[in-house]
Amino acid sequence: MSIQTRRERERAERERLIVTAARELAEAEGWDAVTTRRLAAEIEYSQPVLYSHFKGKGAIMAAVAVQGCADLAAELRTARAGLRDPRDPREPLAAVARTYTSFARRRPALYDAMFTHLVDLPFATPEAPAPLQEAFGELLLAVEPVAVEGDEPGLLTETFWAALHGLVTLMRSGRLPEEAHERRLDLLIGHFAAI
Repeated sequence: MSIQTRRERERAERERLIVTAARELAEAEGWDAVTTRRLAAEIEYSQPVLYSHFKGKGAIMAAVAVQGCADLAAELRTARAGLRDPRDPREPLAAVARTYTSFARRRPALYDAMFTHLVDLPFATPEAPAPLQEAFGELLLAVEPVAVEGDEPGLLTETFWAALHGLVTLMRSGRLPEEAHERRLDLLIGHFAAI
């Protein structure tokens, strides 16, 4: 192994360490607790080392968001793969809706980095990182079967995603009671699939 290869591997490992530490700290204490000083102490590297990998907290949060989208895409893919009757168009919708909202509820700080906080990532463009496109693609695969003639599947998927995000956000903020969550999902899926 060349010295260059070893250095690249070590650099990639430090980046993973920084992103993992940021995720864990944010999940434990919220994003306000994630500072470059605190991360440097957590991973036992100096702040200049952190800055050699990321321009600042925003860039770290963007890296966390990309990683979170990869995790979400994998969970959505697994949910769609485990369908009892994949020919029933409601079943993929229900599977991804429940998986998406469960992900958001289990990983609130990660979800915030992905879809609430302002991060420097291109969303909804060909330049979007692959994990963002994959997560959206998993939603698209669940929504396409309910599209009717004249629908734009991408816009329909964005609308479904917006509804899921709205439910998650309103429930997390206490504006919608938690106990009606499953009924709300059933209403959304039932009406969405009846288009």
